[in-house]
Amino acid sequence: MNSADKHYVDGFVAAVPTANKEKFIAHAQMAAGIFKELGALKVVECWGDDVPDGEVTSFPMAVKCRDDETVVFSWLIWPSKQVRDAGMAKMMEDPRMQPDVNPMPFDGKRMIFGGFETIVVE
Repeated sequence: MNSADKHYVDGFVAAVPTANKEKFIAHAQMAAGIFKELGALKVVECWGDDVPDGEVTSFPMAVKCRDDETVVFSWLIWPSKQVRDAGMAKMMEDPRMQPDVNPMPFDGKRMIFGGFETIVVE
C-alpha cells in the first residue's frame, strides 16, 4: 500500500430510533462539519436499509437494535492517528457538541466504535 493511502479510520455502529431520522441527520451534519474543522478528511453516515438479523452475531444484535430503530453505520477518515487523537480530544470539549446544544438522538451506550489502521485500499 502506498504511504499516501495510509489513513486512520474511526468506525461506528448505532441503533437510532427510526422516528429520529431527521434529528439524526441534523446531528450528524453538525458533527461532520466540526470533525472536518478538526482534521477529518471524510465523514460518512449511512442509514441501514438492508441490515439482516444474524443467528450468532450481526449489526442489529451488536447494538441491541429494537423494532422501532434503524442501524446506522458511520466512519471518519483521518490523515493519521495523531491527527485523529488530537481532533477527538478537541471534539469532546467543543461547546457545539455538548448535550445541551447538540444532543445525541439515540442511545450512545449501545453504540459500538473503534479506531482502525488502514491495511488495504483499492
